[in-house]
Amino acid sequence: MDDRDKRLLNAIQADFPLRARPFHILGTALGLVEAEVIARLGEYKRQRLLRQIGGIFDTRSLGYQSSLVAMRVRPDRLEAAAQVVNQHPGVSHNYERNHEFNLWFTVAVPSGSDLSWTVDRLHEMAGAESTRMLPTLRLFKIGVQFDMEGKSGAERSEAAYSDARRPTAGPDGLRPVDIAVIRELQEDLLLLPQPFAPMAERVGIAEEEFFAVAGRLKAHGYMRRMAAVLRHREAGFRANAMGVWVVPAERAEEVGRIMGSFTGVSHCYLRPTYPDWPYSIFTMVHGQHDRDCQEIFDAIARATAIGEYALLYSTKEYKKIRLRYFTPEVAAWEADVRRSLASAAARS
Repeated sequence: MDDRDKRLLNAIQADFPLRARPFHILGTALGLVEAEVIARLGEYKRQRLLRQIGGIFDTRSLGYQSSLVAMRVRPDRLEAAAQVVNQHPGVSHNYERNHEFNLWFTVAVPSGSDLSWTVDRLHEMAGAESTRMLPTLRLFKIGVQFDMEGKSGAERSEAAYSDARRPTAGPDGLRPVDIAVIRELQEDLLLLPQPFAPMAERVGIAEEEFFAVAGRLKAHGYMRRMAAVLRHREAGFRANAMGVWVVPAERAEEVGRIMGSFTGVSHCYLRPTYPDWPYSIFTMVHGQHDRDCQEIFDAIARATAIGEYALLYSTKEYKKIRLRYFTPEVAAWEADVRRSLASAAARS
């Protein structure tokens, strides 16, 4: 991988151009012709380094309910439990972590669905011993970008996307054309000179209007950005740690902002606590090695004077996909579960 590869990978993670010829724009900035940009991205895909290029949307703004969920599952049941959880189409991430709560996943459901009901059903179906819903109470930072040019991650800068910097949703809400464009932009972008043209054609609008709608989605916070998602292990970031911190309630806002300012932190949230879970602020860090993650957590501890924390490393990835919005799969899952519950009740 040469320097232009690294710069290209950084550029497409930051903000992919929503323009008619995006690969030409990227190439101009990097001294590459359009065809070479497309060829390099195709090679990243063949190497399984590049997962997808698509829209990254704000789940809450789209009307979805979501939560991080921690399950405690007997080790001999863990694989089976993970497969049960994975069957829910709103589960986008699912990991084994080195903790008593050993199965961690994120789940989202559309407006009209009951998130608590969904998590209760997954708890029962997975045979979990304990399950804790850990929804976001305050977002201090979200933005997964793997720096391919070798920075430490302990550098500081203001979080690009947080509750404090979240755009206000449009006064008219989502229109049918917005939803149609979201359905297109959430799919993997084709590596064509004009990749948005077939999307606009499927929606039934001109390409210029397609970009205008996409711009509205960004301006009103429905879409955070158009960007590439890398496979972190293939990109060299093989360590993945979730730092969870015991933070006094009166310091949560101050500490969350500090933690979110570290460039090596991709996610920073305030979440609820429980008698068996005292940790309120969650920070996700990726590094090439465990020691890289530890160095970032050490820097965070020094900057915040918070010394009580735990590091939960992922030991197995069971599922990692992009969440798809405004599709029928969640409703179908719920209908299947309700039928199974009714059938079981009838038999008893």
